[in-house]
Amino acid sequence: MEQPLNDNVTVNPDEVLSPGEEEVTSESSTPTETDGETDYISQPAKVMRIGAMVKNLLDEARSAPLDEAGRARLREIYEISIAELSSALSPDLGTELGRMVLPFSAEVPTESELRIAQAQLVGWLEGLFHGIQASLFAQQAAAAAQLEKMRDRSLNPGTGEPRAGTYL
Repeated sequence: MEQPLNDNVTVNPDEVLSPGEEEVTSESSTPTETDGETDYISQPAKVMRIGAMVKNLLDEARSAPLDEAGRARLREIYEISIAELSSALSPDLGTELGRMVLPFSAEVPTESELRIAQAQLVGWLEGLFHGIQASLFAQQAAAAAQLEKMRDRSLNPGTGEPRAGTYL
């Protein structure tokens, strides 16, 4: 998988290659057409920023009691965060996130509802980040194995049948 140096890194956290296993690609496939299921993050930096913000908000919500205005504001921030995350994810991951996020029961949620919702979101994001890390590790291992194969081929070019004849 390609990883450009800009904010649009394409990462598939569900597709992990074993070390030495080569990725099979065809010329007609594009990053959005891989075996029917596409789990890509188009803006990983945005996802990381929102994840860090939500985690900090959860810590704040745990440490201090919230009044009604504070709970209403946290609800707004939470809903905006979900919308922003969905825009940075593939449709498949956005749908999964939508299934995980349940609407609040009241206009102003209770502190416990907010804590649970934010903890659930932080947990989902951490799972996503672990999947990305595993995918990147597997890609690095596969690249190292491929490089090792190339080195072995260049150091041992004569692995074929020995030739008959006089050698000086």
